[in-house]
Amino acid sequence: MDDDVHKEDQKPSKSDEYDGWGFDLFPERRGSFKPSLKNILFKGRGKENIERIKCEGKVAYCLNKSPLVRIMLGALRKSGCEISPSRHIACEYCDQSVHGGYDPIMNQIVICQNTATSKGTIQGVLSHELIHMFDNCTRKLDFRNIEHLACTEIRAANLTHCGLISSMLEGHSSPFNFKKKHQDCVKHKAVVSVLAVRNVTFEQATQAVDKVFDRCYADLEPIGRRIKGKLVDYDLAYAEAFLMGYDI
Repeated sequence: MDDDVHKEDQKPSKSDEYDGWGFDLFPERRGSFKPSLKNILFKGRGKENIERIKCEGKVAYCLNKSPLVRIMLGALRKSGCEISPSRHIACEYCDQSVHGGYDPIMNQIVICQNTATSKGTIQGVLSHELIHMFDNCTRKLDFRNIEHLACTEIRAANLTHCGLISSMLEGHSSPFNFKKKHQDCVKHKAVVSVLAVRNVTFEQATQAVDKVFDRCYADLEPIGRRIKGKLVDYDLAYAEAFLMGYDI
């Protein structure tokens, strides 16, 4: 991430607090989740402890087996950002619209135990949110600055989200124009992510993403390559981690 992102003379937009910054999507963050009798009877709620145990088991699997997750863990350790899964990763009940998130106040990744139910989904959430954790630790992001937020969302989408299959499913590319359209997928994902956690307009989110896009899109640390959706990409990234100076 270019240092210019951190030198932008932009003040926090509303206050020095993080209240209302997407935490309504994670009710357990504020202690506001309490399943109603209706939800228990008709929507299968009341099984949060069982969901949490299953989620934590799948998280442990991904921490040990996922090449991208292991690259990120190694990069964090090498950068002096120690991570303890029991402290920094939490399985919680969330709004149905999200699979996970990063809480910069607690420096904690949230895995949505009720929506991220497969190992593949949890691996994707961990990889994406670990980029935010890495950026927060190594680049000292101010998440109140919309351009800082846009930059880390660009990087997370670029490095972990916009592979060929996901890009095609979202209508941004085909096998014949993947390279050209990959940037469109990254921009779309970054704008959507900014809108999910900030009370700004679509135009404001798009403007912030466009302003920092070139330099943040070019920043491939610590994975070193864009994952295009093929298994070999994961293996190559893992094999090349030493080139980035990180131990796995």
